[in-house]
Amino acid sequence: MLIAIKNVRRIIVMEQQNKWKKQILLFLISQNLSLFGSSVVGFSIIWYITLKTSSGVWITAATIATLVPQVIVSLWAGVAADRYNRKWLIMISDGFTALATLAAFIAFASGRESVVLLIAISFFRSLGGGIQAPAVGAMYPQIVPEDQLVRINGLNQTINNVLLLVSPAAGGVILGALGIRWTFLVDVVTAAAAILIMSFMKVEKKKAGQESTAKGNGSVIGELKDGVRYTRRHPLLKIIMLCYAVTFILITPASVLSPLMVSRTFGDEVWRLTANEVLWTVGSLLGGLLVVWKGEIKNKITAIAAALIGFGVTFALMGCSSAFTLYLLLDCICGMFLPVLVTAQTVLIQTNTEPEYMGRVFSLLQFVSQGVMPIAILGFGPLSDVVKIQYLIIICGILLALWGGWFKCAAEKAKIGI
Repeated sequence: MLIAIKNVRRIIVMEQQNKWKKQILLFLISQNLSLFGSSVVGFSIIWYITLKTSSGVWITAATIATLVPQVIVSLWAGVAADRYNRKWLIMISDGFTALATLAAFIAFASGRESVVLLIAISFFRSLGGGIQAPAVGAMYPQIVPEDQLVRINGLNQTINNVLLLVSPAAGGVILGALGIRWTFLVDVVTAAAAILIMSFMKVEKKKAGQESTAKGNGSVIGELKDGVRYTRRHPLLKIIMLCYAVTFILITPASVLSPLMVSRTFGDEVWRLTANEVLWTVGSLLGGLLVVWKGEIKNKITAIAAALIGFGVTFALMGCSSAFTLYLLLDCICGMFLPVLVTAQTVLIQTNTEPEYMGRVFSLLQFVSQGVMPIAILGFGPLSDVVKIQYLIIICGILLALWGGWFKCAAEKAKIGI
């Protein structure tokens, strides 16, 4: 009798494990297909504008068009992710982005090529991404057991980096051989496939919880204020938000202006811009594989601090390099820190946030990270036409390394206060 009961329990456990594994498999395939198409278009737009204008002002305008709409909708999107079915939110936002990209394909195919049009399309694509991001971040702890979050987030980062390794190359080949309009068609096809795959997921509507609705009187503004209060009163989450704000300001020159720096310093050939992205992604892939292999990050705060310091040091060295080969090597090393940073931060948030606030916390995270970057770009973009980008990267790299040390001390102190 006892043996039979144990066998039944074992079968139930196996069925539960197979169920969540199937759901996360569909989810990872869907989101990474969507990411591939979006990355091909994103790289192509930046490169097209860089090669057509070689202007920091136009790069600034394109970057702001990509970031600001996400900031505008992110807070509402967080409330929606806690209120409604996250699966449908993700599918609808993917569809909206695909329609905007399809409009760009039709316009360019009819001969209406324009940098201004690309910036407008980037604006609408960003709106869709802003709705999608909080729902995606909140979905993982909904379908993945807590003890598997590090491994799954690390696996997602690894898959992301494989696709990001392919997408710049694909974008470069298509842009150079066929023209930018065909990159738009790639995004439309991958978005349609992502929506189809995700439609097979069996995910119940995540109830936001009567407590949050009651506090906010059922209104979007009320629930949003409740989420802000929750984050502000949580010592660790508050430090993470501050960390994101400062980090995204300091990484702006290296992350946004590096294509322009490569074009001005080493040459404006498409293959150089492609190599810049590919080597970064190779490093990120290696870092992601390390996270998956370990399967666990015991001290996530230390991991975040170490990654920030690593970013800062390598950024500074990249700014000092005069040989393109050395620059690419440092670019690759720098990329290795990204999966460690993202995975540690994401799991730290997912494991320290109550489920009913998950969407709003991730939307606040997006609001902070994406909100400060346009402000930083407004300063760094025009400044890059006056001051060498290398100098900006060196100074920000040094400050980022110092910031990593501060975060370690502040986050450890905040964790004690929880």
